[in-house]
Amino acid sequence: MTYVIRYAVAADLPAILDIYNDAVLNTLAIWNEQTVDLANRQQWFDARQAQGYPILVIADATGTAQGYASFGDWRPFEGFRHTVEHSVYVHPEQRGKRLGPQLLAALIERAKACNKHVMVAAIEGGNAASIHVHKQMGFVTSGRMPQVGIKFGRWLDLTFMQLMLNPGALPPQERGQ
Repeated sequence: MTYVIRYAVAADLPAILDIYNDAVLNTLAIWNEQTVDLANRQQWFDARQAQGYPILVIADATGTAQGYASFGDWRPFEGFRHTVEHSVYVHPEQRGKRLGPQLLAALIERAKACNKHVMVAAIEGGNAASIHVHKQMGFVTSGRMPQVGIKFGRWLDLTFMQLMLNPGALPPQERGQ
């Protein structure tokens, strides 16, 4: 099957909602325990748009989103403005078909185009498949935090990985200088 990566539009939100809620209910990828509604995903979509951050979908031949990816501010302080944290989610029936790595590669290119310096991944410590994909894409493990989360009645470890988007780049001039 042929897939196309494109920017998400509002018409993709029901598919994005389904993918998100499946991850909430059935995976450790999202540490939320409550599903969300379409209004929530619309607010999320609008916030990303206002920040100038991309939301990408990988769509099948019918145009239906089978996965999505985005990034946002890593921390809400000016000193972190060149670092983003990303998310990639794939429809459960499409997992294992390499759609996630395709989305991640496209997202990395968008982050570089936005002049970001570092992309951070926060991955459930037992998610060997995601950690492997990130290593293949050049991410390195930068930390592991034991038992900082809980879901499905068990403690979860968080693995941080990061990718230097433009190694060797000098920091931009500080504001006001």
